[in-house]
Amino acid sequence: MMHAYCIIFVSQLLSISGAMESSIVGGRVAKPHSRRYMASLQVRGHHTCGGILIREDFILTAAHCRQDEQLTVVLGAHDITKKEKSQQRIEVKQHYPHPKYKGQYDNDLMLLKLKKNARLDKYVKPIGLPKKDKKILANITCEVAGWGLTGDNRVVSDVLREATEKMQFSFECKYIWGEYFKSEHMICTAFTKKKGGVCQGDSGGPLICNTKLYGITAFTREEDCNNPKYPHVFTKVHAFLPWIKEVMQGLGDAE
Repeated sequence: MMHAYCIIFVSQLLSISGAMESSIVGGRVAKPHSRRYMASLQVRGHHTCGGILIREDFILTAAHCRQDEQLTVVLGAHDITKKEKSQQRIEVKQHYPHPKYKGQYDNDLMLLKLKKNARLDKYVKPIGLPKKDKKILANITCEVAGWGLTGDNRVVSDVLREATEKMQFSFECKYIWGEYFKSEHMICTAFTKKKGGVCQGDSGGPLICNTKLYGITAFTREEDCNNPKYPHVFTKVHAFLPWIKEVMQGLGDAE
Protein backbone atom coordinates (compact mmCIF):
# COMPACT_ATOMS: atom_id res chain seq x y z
CA MET A 1 0.00 0.00 0.00
CA MET A 2 1.06 3.60 -0.53
CA HIS A 3 2.24 5.11 2.75
CA ALA A 4 0.98 8.69 2.88
CA TYR A 5 0.92 9.85 6.44
CA CYS A 6 -0.20 13.23 7.72
CA ILE A 7 2.17 13.55 10.69
CA ILE A 8 2.06 16.28 13.29
CA PHE A 9 4.89 16.43 15.81
CA VAL A 10 3.62 17.31 19.28
CA SER A 11 7.00 17.12 20.98
CA GLN A 12 10.28 15.30 20.66
CA LEU A 13 8.77 12.32 22.44
CA LEU A 14 5.21 12.30 21.21
CA SER A 15 3.69 12.68 17.79
CA ILE A 16 0.21 12.24 16.47
CA SER A 17 -0.86 10.97 13.11
CA GLY A 18 -3.90 11.31 10.93
CA ALA A 19 -2.77 8.73 8.44
CA MET A 20 -4.38 8.54 5.05
CA GLU A 21 -4.29 4.76 5.05
CA SER A 22 -7.45 3.25 6.44
CA SER A 23 -6.60 0.56 8.95
CA ILE A 24 -8.57 -1.12 11.70
CA VAL A 25 -6.18 -2.95 14.02
CA GLY A 26 -7.88 -6.05 15.38
CA GLY A 27 -11.63 -5.89 15.35
CA ARG A 28 -13.64 -8.11 13.04
CA VAL A 29 -14.75 -8.30 9.42
CA ALA A 30 -17.96 -6.32 9.00
CA LYS A 31 -21.04 -8.02 7.61
CA PRO A 32 -20.96 -7.10 3.88
CA HIS A 33 -22.94 -3.92 3.18
CA SER A 34 -24.11 -3.58 6.79
CA ARG A 35 -22.68 -0.04 6.85
CA ARG A 36 -24.19 1.43 3.71
CA TYR A 37 -22.91 4.94 4.50
CA MET A 38 -19.24 3.89 4.30
CA ALA A 39 -17.17 5.40 1.51
CA SER A 40 -13.67 4.66 0.24
CA LEU A 41 -11.85 7.76 -1.03
CA GLN A 42 -9.48 6.77 -3.79
CA VAL A 43 -6.77 8.26 -5.99
CA ARG A 44 -5.89 6.32 -9.17
CA GLY A 45 -7.80 3.34 -7.79
CA HIS A 46 -5.86 3.35 -4.52
CA HIS A 47 -7.68 3.75 -1.19
CA THR A 48 -6.48 6.83 0.72
CA CYS A 49 -9.15 7.61 3.34
CA GLY A 50 -12.53 6.70 4.66
CA GLY A 51 -15.63 8.84 4.25
CA ILE A 52 -19.26 8.99 5.32
CA LEU A 53 -22.22 9.47 2.97
CA ILE A 54 -24.50 12.01 4.67
CA ARG A 55 -26.65 12.92 1.65
CA GLU A 56 -26.89 11.43 -1.82
CA ASP A 57 -24.52 14.14 -3.07
CA PHE A 58 -22.23 14.82 -0.07
CA ILE A 59 -19.46 12.93 1.73
CA LEU A 60 -18.17 13.95 5.16
CA THR A 61 -14.50 13.18 5.85
CA ALA A 62 -11.35 14.60 7.47
CA ALA A 63 -9.78 17.76 6.03
CA HIS A 64 -6.31 16.18 6.01
CA CYS A 65 -7.65 13.66 3.48
CA ARG A 66 -7.53 16.39 0.82
CA GLN A 67 -5.55 15.33 -2.25
CA ASP A 68 -4.06 17.38 -5.07
CA GLU A 69 -5.16 14.74 -7.56
CA GLN A 70 -8.71 13.81 -8.57
CA LEU A 71 -10.54 12.04 -5.75
CA THR A 72 -13.01 9.27 -6.56
CA VAL A 73 -15.57 8.10 -4.02
CA VAL A 74 -16.42 4.39 -3.98
CA LEU A 75 -19.75 3.54 -2.37
CA GLY A 76 -21.40 0.17 -1.80
CA ALA A 77 -18.07 -1.62 -1.35
CA HIS A 78 -17.07 -4.49 0.89
CA ASP A 79 -13.90 -5.75 -0.81
CA ILE A 80 -12.25 -2.69 -2.36
CA THR A 81 -9.86 -4.81 -4.44
CA LYS A 82 -12.76 -6.22 -6.47
CA LYS A 83 -15.21 -4.63 -8.89
CA GLU A 84 -18.32 -5.66 -7.00
CA LYS A 85 -21.66 -5.12 -8.75
CA SER A 86 -22.80 -3.22 -5.65
CA GLN A 87 -20.12 -0.55 -6.05
CA GLN A 88 -20.67 2.98 -7.33
CA ARG A 89 -17.67 5.08 -8.35
CA ILE A 90 -18.32 8.83 -8.40
CA GLU A 91 -15.77 11.61 -8.87
CA VAL A 92 -15.60 14.55 -6.47
CA LYS A 93 -16.77 17.85 -7.93
CA GLN A 94 -15.86 20.26 -5.11
CA HIS A 95 -13.87 20.16 -1.86
CA TYR A 96 -15.09 22.10 1.18
CA PRO A 97 -12.43 21.87 3.93
CA HIS A 98 -13.47 23.69 7.07
CA PRO A 99 -12.35 27.34 6.69
CA LYS A 100 -10.54 27.27 10.05
CA TYR A 101 -8.56 24.12 9.27
CA LYS A 102 -4.88 25.11 9.16
CA GLY A 103 -3.30 21.84 8.06
CA GLN A 104 -2.98 20.30 11.50
CA TYR A 105 -5.55 18.73 13.81
CA ASP A 106 -8.20 21.24 14.96
CA ASN A 107 -11.26 21.77 12.72
CA ASP A 108 -10.23 18.64 10.83
CA LEU A 109 -13.28 17.99 8.67
CA MET A 110 -14.22 18.41 5.03
CA LEU A 111 -17.28 18.02 2.85
CA LEU A 112 -17.02 16.58 -0.66
CA LYS A 113 -19.65 17.45 -3.25
CA LEU A 114 -20.13 14.58 -5.71
CA LYS A 115 -20.35 15.12 -9.48
CA LYS A 116 -23.61 13.18 -9.48
CA ASN A 117 -26.00 11.86 -6.87
CA ALA A 118 -25.38 8.41 -5.46
CA ARG A 119 -28.02 5.83 -6.31
CA LEU A 120 -29.62 4.80 -3.03
CA ASP A 121 -30.30 1.06 -2.79
CA LYS A 122 -29.73 -1.93 -0.50
CA TYR A 123 -25.97 -1.28 -0.65
CA VAL A 124 -25.84 2.51 -0.38
CA LYS A 125 -27.69 4.74 2.08
CA PRO A 126 -26.72 7.98 3.87
CA ILE A 127 -26.45 8.15 7.63
CA GLY A 128 -28.38 11.00 9.20
CA LEU A 129 -26.66 13.86 10.99
CA PRO A 130 -27.32 14.19 14.72
CA LYS A 131 -30.23 16.48 15.54
CA LYS A 132 -28.51 18.29 18.40
CA ASP A 133 -25.58 18.13 20.79
CA LYS A 134 -26.83 15.25 22.88
CA LYS A 135 -24.11 14.34 25.35
CA ILE A 136 -22.81 10.79 25.22
CA LEU A 137 -21.75 9.50 28.60
CA ALA A 138 -18.27 8.12 29.16
CA ASN A 139 -17.89 4.35 28.84
CA ILE A 140 -20.66 4.11 26.24
CA THR A 141 -19.54 1.61 23.61
CA CYS A 142 -19.16 3.08 20.12
CA GLU A 143 -18.18 1.61 16.76
CA VAL A 144 -15.49 2.44 14.22
CA ALA A 145 -14.92 1.01 10.74
CA GLY A 146 -12.45 1.11 7.87
CA TRP A 147 -10.36 -0.75 5.30
CA GLY A 148 -6.66 -1.54 5.47
CA LEU A 149 -3.99 -2.77 7.85
CA THR A 150 -4.92 -5.11 10.67
CA GLY A 151 -3.40 -7.42 13.27
CA ASP A 152 -0.04 -7.35 15.04
CA ASN A 153 1.81 -7.50 11.72
CA ARG A 154 -0.34 -4.76 10.17
CA VAL A 155 -1.41 -7.01 7.29
CA VAL A 156 -3.56 -5.30 4.68
CA SER A 157 -7.27 -6.11 4.88
CA ASP A 158 -9.11 -5.64 1.61
CA VAL A 159 -12.55 -5.99 3.23
CA LEU A 160 -14.29 -3.59 5.58
CA ARG A 161 -13.45 -4.19 9.22
CA GLU A 162 -15.04 -2.80 12.37
CA ALA A 163 -14.20 -2.52 16.07
CA THR A 164 -15.64 -1.11 19.27
CA GLU A 165 -14.18 1.63 21.47
CA LYS A 166 -15.54 3.34 24.58
CA MET A 167 -16.22 7.03 24.97
CA GLN A 168 -13.72 8.68 27.28
CA PHE A 169 -14.07 11.63 29.66
CA SER A 170 -12.77 14.84 28.08
CA PHE A 171 -10.56 15.63 31.07
CA GLU A 172 -8.78 12.29 30.58
CA CYS A 173 -8.15 13.12 26.92
CA LYS A 174 -6.91 16.57 27.91
CA TYR A 175 -4.53 15.07 30.47
CA ILE A 176 -2.91 12.85 27.84
CA TRP A 177 -2.97 15.12 24.78
CA GLY A 178 -2.61 18.50 26.52
CA GLU A 179 -3.16 21.59 24.36
CA TYR A 180 -3.68 19.46 21.26
CA PHE A 181 -7.02 18.18 22.51
CA LYS A 182 -9.80 20.75 22.05
CA SER A 183 -12.81 19.50 24.00
CA GLU A 184 -15.20 21.85 22.20
CA HIS A 185 -14.27 20.33 18.82
CA MET A 186 -13.05 16.82 19.71
CA ILE A 187 -14.06 13.64 21.50
CA CYS A 188 -11.90 10.65 22.32
CA THR A 189 -12.20 6.96 23.05
CA ALA A 190 -10.57 4.33 25.21
CA PHE A 191 -9.83 0.91 23.73
CA THR A 192 -8.05 -2.36 24.46
CA LYS A 193 -5.36 -4.15 22.48
CA LYS A 194 -7.61 -7.19 22.34
CA LYS A 195 -10.57 -5.40 20.77
CA GLY A 196 -8.42 -3.06 18.66
CA GLY A 197 -9.59 0.09 16.94
CA VAL A 198 -8.49 2.80 14.52
CA CYS A 199 -4.85 3.15 13.56
CA GLN A 200 -2.64 5.10 11.19
CA GLY A 201 -5.60 5.17 9.07
CA ASP A 202 -9.32 5.22 9.12
CA SER A 203 -9.05 8.97 8.73
CA GLY A 204 -12.40 10.41 7.73
CA GLY A 205 -14.28 7.32 8.87
CA PRO A 206 -17.11 7.34 11.41
CA LEU A 207 -17.46 7.01 15.16
CA ILE A 208 -20.96 5.62 15.69
CA CYS A 209 -22.57 5.74 19.15
CA ASN A 210 -26.10 4.44 19.75
CA THR A 211 -26.49 4.11 15.95
CA LYS A 212 -25.79 7.87 15.54
CA LEU A 213 -22.83 9.60 13.89
CA TYR A 214 -20.81 11.37 16.59
CA GLY A 215 -17.27 11.65 15.27
CA ILE A 216 -14.88 11.64 12.31
CA THR A 217 -11.62 9.74 12.80
CA ALA A 218 -8.89 12.36 13.27
CA PHE A 219 -5.65 11.22 14.93
CA THR A 220 -3.83 8.61 17.00
CA ARG A 221 -0.34 8.29 18.45
CA GLU A 222 2.09 7.97 15.57
CA GLU A 223 3.26 4.37 15.04
CA ASP A 224 1.74 3.36 18.38
CA CYS A 225 -1.98 3.52 17.64
CA ASN A 226 -2.65 0.34 19.62
CA ASN A 227 -1.25 1.71 22.91
CA PRO A 228 -4.24 2.07 25.29
CA LYS A 229 -2.42 4.87 27.16
CA TYR A 230 -3.18 7.21 24.25
CA PRO A 231 -6.90 7.68 23.53
CA HIS A 232 -7.99 7.88 19.90
CA VAL A 233 -9.29 11.30 18.89
CA PHE A 234 -12.25 12.20 16.66
CA THR A 235 -13.61 15.47 15.31
CA LYS A 236 -16.93 16.15 17.08
CA VAL A 237 -19.66 16.29 14.42
CA HIS A 238 -22.13 18.15 16.66
CA ALA A 239 -19.78 21.11 16.97
CA PHE A 240 -19.87 21.73 13.22
CA LEU A 241 -23.53 21.14 12.38
CA PRO A 242 -24.27 24.78 11.40
CA TRP A 243 -21.32 24.86 8.99
CA ILE A 244 -22.16 21.44 7.51
CA LYS A 245 -25.75 22.47 6.87
CA GLU A 246 -24.64 25.80 5.40
CA VAL A 247 -22.36 24.12 2.87
CA MET A 248 -24.99 21.57 1.88
CA GLN A 249 -27.46 24.38 1.28
CA GLY A 250 -25.01 25.84 -1.25
CA LEU A 251 -23.75 28.67 0.92
CA GLY A 252 -20.16 27.50 1.55
CA ASP A 253 -16.95 28.37 -0.28
CA ALA A 254 -15.43 25.54 -2.30
CA GLU A 255 -11.76 24.88 -2.95
